[in-house]
This record gives sequence, structure tokens and C-alpha cells, in this order.
Amino acid sequence: MISRIGGNGEKLTGLRARLCKARAKGAGTSATERARRLLDAYLATAERHGRASGEVITDLASGGAAFTIGMAVRETLIADPPEAVRHAACAEGCAFCCILRGGDGGTITAAEAERLHGALAPLAGQADGRDWHPDACPALDPATRGCRAYEARPMICRSFLSTDAGACEVNANGGSAPGAGLIGTHLDYLAVNALARDALRGTARVATFSLARIAAGAVAGESLAQSLDAARHQSRALEDACRDAVRASKGTS
Repeated sequence: MISRIGGNGEKLTGLRARLCKARAKGAGTSATERARRLLDAYLATAERHGRASGEVITDLASGGAAFTIGMAVRETLIADPPEAVRHAACAEGCAFCCILRGGDGGTITAAEAERLHGALAPLAGQADGRDWHPDACPALDPATRGCRAYEARPMICRSFLSTDAGACEVNANGGSAPGAGLIGTHLDYLAVNALARDALRGTARVATFSLARIAAGAVAGESLAQSLDAARHQSRALEDACRDAVRASKGTS
């Protein structure tokens, strides 16, 4: 479904024009405009480097472009970190944030789902995080509580932090304690995905997936295609994730 832009030879300037009218539902005005600038800069760079429009559209639709942009923004923030990042209490083996009480585990893109599944598939049949806690992410090592897919972890895992490890344990056990949340750059990442979805409407599908279901499928021995089919979100999930990130990023960005 990418022929309307890529196959017909339309230049990336056409996609940039679409971007000017796109909306990131759920992200709010300021986050939408910031994401629009980030995504336009990405497209301008692709245009200068002579990348094929079809290749760029594939990156946008898979979420690969959003991940690249999100990592760049995250690195900029970490280089001059806000107070919440400077005082983060996160440490190896402190995995209470990996207890997925909501069941979904977070919204991830096709590119992230593929990387996560690929990292965990070789571990199929082994004990996983649920042997430590029934609601834990299957990516965890139940003995060390370390992530066995750390290099392939999705953006939501890279964005969560806490200034109080005790609060994370309270929240994991069903309580409500302050100190944990998502850094503001996660909203940028989600808003870029939402803008890409709107800009590519009728041209390419921008799907999202359940992190927990992808991980569970991988360690159960499912193929990538099976896991993607089972973990695919309804279209509203991305909009809801943007709204959640707006709330979660307050005080941590």
C-alpha cells in the first residue's frame, strides 16, 4: 500500500506536506508540534541523503523512524538531565517496574516487536520472569531479575524511571506511591508514531502491539507472525498511550 507516494515517484516533499496537516491524537498541542518538527527534520535529512521514499515510508510505518528519533531526543536529555533523571533510583535487579499489572505491558511498534521477539525466541521453554512473579514481564530472568532482552528493549522500557525504588514495589503490589513515571521524551516518541499514522493514512498501516504478549509469545515458541497477530492493538491504543504519557511525564521531563 505504499504506491501512492513511493511507487508513483512522488518526492518526500509530498510526505512532508502531509505531515503539516497530520494530527497526533491524544498527545496535546505542544507535544504534537514538537513531534512535527522532529519528524519533519527526519524527513528533510532523508531527502538530502537521497533515500527512496518507499524505504522511508516503511521506516515510518514500522516505527523504526520513531525509535531513531526517540533515541536521539533521549540522548540529548540524558546529556543534560533534569532532576528526576539525576536522582533516579533504578538499579540492576530492581525489576518492580517490570511487573505488568495491567497485562498489556505497554505500547510498542512493529520494529520493536520484531527485535524483542528475536531476542527472546532462543529462550523458548526456559523459566521466565513469571516464575518470579505471575505478572512479571517474560523477558526477565527469574533468578537475577535482569532483562534478557536488554539491548532489544522497547522505548517504554528505556523511558521509565523512579526516584524511589520503594515506591515501585508499593505500586507493583497494587498500591499508589509517587516517584515513578515516564520521562518526557517518551511522549515525543509516541507523538511521532501518531503523526506518522495520520500522515500515512490510506498509504501504509502504522500498527502497535502489546509488549507483554509479544514477549510471552516468543518464550512460548510462537513464530513472529503468530505473536504479531495475537498482540496487535486496536487503533485507539496509540491515542490512549499518548494520553497516558502526557499524564506520566508531568514532573519527570
